Amino acid sequence: MLMPKRTKYRKAHKGRIHGNAKGGHQLDFGEYGLKALEPERITSRQIEAARRTIARHMKRAGRMWIRIFPDVPVSKKPADVRMGSGKGTPEFFAARVHPGRILFEVDGIPEDVARGAFERAAAKLPVKTKFVKRIH
Repeated sequence: MLMPKRTKYRKAHKGRIHGNAKGGHQLDFGEYGLKALEPERITSRQIEAARRTIARHMKRAGRMWIRIFPDVPVSKKPADVRMGSGKGTPEFFAARVHPGRILFEVDGIPEDVARGAFERAAAKLPVKTKFVKRIH
């Protein structure tokens, strides 16, 4: 699973995801991409599940790029703990995804295979997505 080697701060504020993606909204590497249409936090587990699904569907043909990285530590308090007494411990890492952000890119496979792979991957993600292809 993806996670930063080290972080400047152990715990982060929750924050809000508003506005569209100001970068990473165009295909830079591959021929086809999966674009997010909603703001949401995507966990490293969800990214890994989607990556495996795409790789499996492509049958090791072509090339894949992951365009998001989970760099925000998300903390949780244990169950049955009373209010107060500080913030919980970091449990997992997530990526803040703005609408318009390209999540995955693939190249070197036919369009129908890419579509199928991204459809299956989208089922693993908590955001509505759209299939995009490079315009020549």
